[in-house]
Amino acid sequence: MRESTIMKIHYGTALAAVALVAVHILMRLTMNYAESLEYENVLANYKFIPYAIMLELILILLSVHGFNGLRVILLELKQGRMYEKAVSYGCLAGMIGLIAYGSRTIIMTNMGMV
Repeated sequence: MRESTIMKIHYGTALAAVALVAVHILMRLTMNYAESLEYENVLANYKFIPYAIMLELILILLSVHGFNGLRVILLELKQGRMYEKAVSYGCLAGMIGLIAYGSRTIIMTNMGMV
C-alpha cells in the first residue's frame, strides 16, 4: 500500500475517533460520573444498541489508528522486505485480536451472558 494512502487512513481514523470520543464523553456527562460507573448503568449502556454501535466504532477506529501508527514507527526502525511483511502482518493480527476481544464484551452483554 502506498504511503499516502496509509497516512490518509491514519488521519481519517484520528478525525473520526476524536468526533466519536467527544460524543462518548458528552453522553457520560449526562449523569454523575460515579453513577455512570455503576454496574447497572454500564450494562444499560451496552444494551442500548446505538450506543453499543458507537462504542464498537470507537474500538475499531482506535485499533486501526493505533496499530497503523505502530506499524509506521516500526518500519522507520528497519527496512527489508521480510521485516516489512512481518511488521504489517503482525500489526494486522494484533488489530484483529484487539477488535475481536473488545467486541466480545459488547456481544456477550447484548446476549445476556453477563
